[in-house]
Amino acid sequence: MDSITLLGLCAAVLTTSAFLPQMVKTWQSKSAKDVSYLMLVTFMSGLFLWLVYGIYLKSLPIILANSITFFFNFIILSLKIKYR
Repeated sequence: MDSITLLGLCAAVLTTSAFLPQMVKTWQSKSAKDVSYLMLVTFMSGLFLWLVYGIYLKSLPIILANSITFFFNFIILSLKIKYR
């Protein structure tokens, strides 16, 4: 694995793990009132486009980071809908 891919994987781990606390807090508190629908939908749209881009480039860091972060945000959106 080259150093650029390793750098990308490190960035992927950091940016993806940043959403874990929000997801856990939403799950535990059963409240997502402070999370905006517009932010979630806009962000998830961007993640989807990054995922398509990563697939096109065959870039593992881009594919992993954006697919996992999309999944985490999908859970947050689902919880927001469930707990409204």
